[in-house]
Amino acid sequence: MHDLSSEQRSACIIVGVDGSECSKTALRWAISQARLTGASVEAFAAWQDPVMYGYAYGWAPTSFAGSDSLQAITEKTLAETVAGVAGSGGQAVTIRTRVVQGHPTQVLMDAATGAQMLVVGSRGHGTFAGILLGSVSQHCVQHAPCPVTVIPQ
Repeated sequence: MHDLSSEQRSACIIVGVDGSECSKTALRWAISQARLTGASVEAFAAWQDPVMYGYAYGWAPTSFAGSDSLQAITEKTLAETVAGVAGSGGQAVTIRTRVVQGHPTQVLMDAATGAQMLVVGSRGHGTFAGILLGSVSQHCVQHAPCPVTVIPQ
């Protein structure tokens, strides 16, 4: 998944982005931290086909949301989020985007191997209102192979 050398990897901040306001704040923070440390940023978004026992009425993951696949929707959301957040002035930081099929927790755990830091929002899409720390951020705090920063909402 990674085409960076181990030296480049150790100077890289990984951030999970799902398009939520909390993930935008996390991305903003990661970019600021990268400016301070001379690191680059890799913004990751994950997608999965819905879990179903079978497809009914002609619906299939490739026909979800019209002609856009879940991967294409995720790619668009990540690109728009990064463009919107990174466009807010300051010294330029190298930002790479990655869209990976899989559960967000596993995608971020794999991405964080050898990284300087993993940054996640405290809550993203897919959590219930009122939960202080989402399941993905909670798992990252407990199991990440590098330091983790959780950005509150």
